[in-house]
Amino acid sequence: MAEDLKIIEGSKVEIYLSLIPQIKGLLDGEPDLVANLANVAAALKEQFGWLWVGFYLVKPATAVDGDKELVLGPFQGPVACTRIKKGRGVCGASWQNAATLIVPDVEKFPGHIACSSLSRSEIVVPLIKNNEVVGVLDVDSELPDQFDETDKKFLEEIVAAIKC
Repeated sequence: MAEDLKIIEGSKVEIYLSLIPQIKGLLDGEPDLVANLANVAAALKEQFGWLWVGFYLVKPATAVDGDKELVLGPFQGPVACTRIKKGRGVCGASWQNAATLIVPDVEKFPGHIACSSLSRSEIVVPLIKNNEVVGVLDVDSELPDQFDETDKKFLEEIVAAIKC
């Protein structure tokens, strides 16, 4: 198991190509989901310095209506929203659509949930097991238009390496 993270500089592609094997090393042989999510969030935050990196997991809602909701899981960054309904905000929309969402300007996203007023752009990648979304990776940046198709490609690869 790799426990040291080698932070590199370079192009975004070079950074991901260095980081992904390291993340896979952290995940290799560790069956605990919470530990793995915590290490992935920490590795991404350390390498990129984004405002917020973390996971929300699909769990039964606290209300008696029997619905499910996203519940805050391991993360790095400022205090976050604890529960998100399906379809609400970027995370809820990613869950509902089972698709990665890139939001260049969170102020222009209908129904955006502002957990931090510092957030300017966001990417959310669903964690899928047996064709069902079981959680999402949520990444926020203080910079507008921070995320692109390169981030989408490599973050989806990282999420796919997590055994849910």
